[in-house]
Amino acid sequence: MDVAFIGLGQMGHGMAGRLIDAGHRVTVWNRDTGKAEPFAARGATVAANPADAARSGVAVTMLANDAALEAVCFGHDGLLSAGPGLLHIACSTVSVALTDRLAAAHREAGQRFVSAQVLGRPDVAAAGKLAVIAAGAADDLDAAAPVFAAIGAKTIVMGDRPAMAAAAKAAANFGIAAVIETISEQMRIAGAQGIAADRMAALLVESDFGSRIFGSYAPMIAAQRFEPAGFPLTLGRKDVGLAISAADGAPLPLASLLAERMDAIIAAGGGDRDWSWLGQA
Repeated sequence: MDVAFIGLGQMGHGMAGRLIDAGHRVTVWNRDTGKAEPFAARGATVAANPADAARSGVAVTMLANDAALEAVCFGHDGLLSAGPGLLHIACSTVSVALTDRLAAAHREAGQRFVSAQVLGRPDVAAAGKLAVIAAGAADDLDAAAPVFAAIGAKTIVMGDRPAMAAAAKAAANFGIAAVIETISEQMRIAGAQGIAADRMAALLVESDFGSRIFGSYAPMIAAQRFEPAGFPLTLGRKDVGLAISAADGAPLPLASLLAERMDAIIAAGGGDRDWSWLGQA
């Protein structure tokens, strides 16, 4: 199928590559045009702007935050100006409020919109093994299925309202932050009695103590592999904030504590480190 990919950062780079590998005809756009050059070398078309890219009829966005996605959709030559019929598959981790706003704006423009936020780090994206958290109209999800198959190992549908996927992703990323803090405190307890960090990590991983998240983060924390960041702490703080907002006033004492810790780390200059450093500061 013809598909545009907008946003070629660490996650988007791997996802766009998977679409090319799957045989789709891909058009790319990125604010930093240098990031598009490797895809041109692989046969992709480089668009002049998001609206130009979206003329393929299907556009996938993978951007850092609400502001970046707003700029690509509502800005000059944005997706909403691309004309009726467009299917926008939004993979960025963004707020429930913006997702609701985008669903309404695309509907008014005669376009289709699904939220398909993803779980996985950049290496998982490059391998096409992401978990796709999707929500939207059933027909739109069916139309997006070839994209989901290229970028992900599984697709979990949350419901027919796109914002449901945004809420589920915010909840999931809050959980990862909580696991990171848990692992770090487990390491401190073990370390206080002379247990090497890599031995404690082996216990967590080899006994299948927790889950895939424990298996991913325990070795990183034990080895102190915080740079280069696969997922910067600043983005993690954004996602914990999204979770608090999505809860719509329900008490989240652990999320609030994590937000305070992240704010302190960022204020001290640690925001560019991988968010697995959360428990070390």
